Amino acid sequence: MDAVTAHRELAGRLDRDALAGVAAAVVTLAGSLALLRHGIDFGGSEPRSGELGWISGLLTACSTVPLVAWRRAPGAVFVLTASATVLLTGLGYSIGLPLGPTVALYLFAANRDETDPWTRRSTAMVVALFLVYLGATALGDGGFPGSELLHTGLAWAVAWFAGERTRLQHEHIGELKERARRTERDAEHERRLAAAEERARIARDLHDAAGHTINVIAVRAGAARMRRDPDRSQAALEAIEELARKTVGEIDEIVGSLRDRDSTNGDVETPPGLASFDTLVTRHATAGLEVKVATHGEPRQLERAVDQAAFRILQEALTNAARHGTGSARVVLGFGTTDLELTISNPAPTKASPRSYGGHGLIGMRERATLLGGMFEAARANGSFRVRARMPYEGHHA
Repeated sequence: MDAVTAHRELAGRLDRDALAGVAAAVVTLAGSLALLRHGIDFGGSEPRSGELGWISGLLTACSTVPLVAWRRAPGAVFVLTASATVLLTGLGYSIGLPLGPTVALYLFAANRDETDPWTRRSTAMVVALFLVYLGATALGDGGFPGSELLHTGLAWAVAWFAGERTRLQHEHIGELKERARRTERDAEHERRLAAAEERARIARDLHDAAGHTINVIAVRAGAARMRRDPDRSQAALEAIEELARKTVGEIDEIVGSLRDRDSTNGDVETPPGLASFDTLVTRHATAGLEVKVATHGEPRQLERAVDQAAFRILQEALTNAARHGTGSARVVLGFGTTDLELTISNPAPTKASPRSYGGHGLIGMRERATLLGGMFEAARANGSFRVRARMPYEGHHA
């Protein structure tokens, strides 16, 4: 996609450059013919008119039409236009101000880059052509070219300076675009890395949950095997079956949502749930964060995956509130008929930059909610930053 975009940008730039070259050639040709036809002299001497003939017209065209090809060889275009102007003035035609070479010099200076910089050789070439132009004007007019020295020298100096400024501006814009593209690539890499890290963490939680369930199944199966009471053995087997089905459903639900496999090394920590939420609130209150908790609906026993995801989201949201907020947070637990909804809000400084889509914590919370078939949103409004997540209960997935 980047290659296609770069190709389109290059094609568009070439088209614009071609149009600019044609426009510059047409305008300078018309202006030069007008100067030649009316014999305008910027020095204040008696103008000479009626000098437009096929020779002067041809040389005037040679001094302007090559601007069409300025993108391919700006240096050669300048030399060609300046040489044609030298011949024109050497033959005694008064042109006043050489428009073609002036525009060509601007394009020559503006079209330099690091691979083809402006050198002393370039300066010597421009100065030499200027001196030759003055000499040819002196021969053609039979006098000192004071007007050409002043006005043409000033025009060429301005053209070079403007071209150099344009070149520097283009380089600066190019650097800004490249920096923006690099920042976008880095941000995308960070988002993917954060999602991968969170998925690895979810996998560790799942590993621990599955291991715990399998151990429980093994213990109950061993107890049922050793018991002689058929009724109690039957009850144990039924509990084993229910627990196994529930665990398999949770594993299928989470692992089926993970598109990329990842592996991590390290100790597996015990995955907490909402039963540990009070401890989490107490810990933040001790650290100075005032947490207000409200519950809507009838609390119910949650599936392990939803329980762990809810705790992780609450944990990360409160950590963000303590880090970026102003000392307080409000948590609302909503137990609906089909899903669990979490809302965490905290006052946020108005000058702080929005964190709706950035940061590893927000990416991790969004990943946990969406992997369970739910939704996640984070937004800043009215001086408050709010995190909202909704996760469906077992059997209510979309």
